[in-house]
Parts: sequence; C-alpha cells; structure tokens
Amino acid sequence: MKHYDKAANKFYANLNITELPLAGWDVFSKFFSKVCESLQDINILKGISHEQAWQTVVPFEKEVLKKKHIIVVTDAKLNIVHATQNIYDMNGYRPEEIVGQKPKIFQGEKTCKHTAQRISKAVRELESFEATILNYRKDGSTYNCWIKGTPIYNRKGKVVNFIAFEREVA
Repeated sequence: MKHYDKAANKFYANLNITELPLAGWDVFSKFFSKVCESLQDINILKGISHEQAWQTVVPFEKEVLKKKHIIVVTDAKLNIVHATQNIYDMNGYRPEEIVGQKPKIFQGEKTCKHTAQRISKAVRELESFEATILNYRKDGSTYNCWIKGTPIYNRKGKVVNFIAFEREVA
C-alpha cells in the first residue's frame, strides 16, 4: 500500500491540480469525479492528437483543468469526433450524443446568422476565429457560447481536425 500511495502522490502532483475541497466527502466525491472525467478527456485528446500526428502541441491540461474550457474536436469535414464531458454542464448534451454530428446541432432560430456565417467562412478558409454565438441547449433554452476555434494540421501540412475551446458567457 505504501508504494501505491507514493505512486499516486507522484501522479497527482504532476497534474497541477490547485483546487482542494475541504468541506466534506460528498463535495470531494463530486470534485474527484469531475477531475477523473477531465483526466479521461485529456488522455483521449492526447490520443487523437498522436493518432492524427498533429503539428501543434495543445496544452489540454491547462485548457480543461485550469481554464475549465469545453473542448470540441471535429474531423476535417466538421463531424464531431470528441467533446469533453464538461459539455453536459453547458448544454445538456452528453458527448456520445453529439459524436458524428456537426456543430450546427447547437444552433437554432435565434442564432445570429451573421456570426454563424463569419465562423463558417473562417473554417472554409482554414483560419482561426473567436466569436460569441447564441446556441441552444438540449432542452431548447439558449445560452451565449464563446468559441475559439482553429484548424489542426498534421505533420505533413494537411488539415486533419478542427478544435474549439468553448465556455458559456453572460
């Protein structure tokens, strides 16, 4: 058990987790579950980046653990291949419900057409973009979503994925 504790301590020390819940085990359990989900997402994202031979190294730990961003990765045809589990807290969709869908699944009647066209143009022209757009939750309610997206190139210079960092904003 001593060796396990030492290994676990070394592993968690390298994660740079700065939050430490002290209120009670029920709070800790919820926090720990979120951290475990985030770590699982980070490993999946690292796997995708390795498998697709991304040129860019993305600091997934910083984006997910520190900034609490939702990360959505699509293939070159804009089909969602992965969404971090924290997307559920923002819009009510579980990642497995949206894999294979296009990000337009989050748009609706009141979504600003101009902003949607600006994002589409940036994607078509393989440019990075940053925008806030009105999106729809699974239950039909709306929220403002800040998105920072960029194309991802493989080591041969071919676009293989797009990545978006997202969060709900006021």
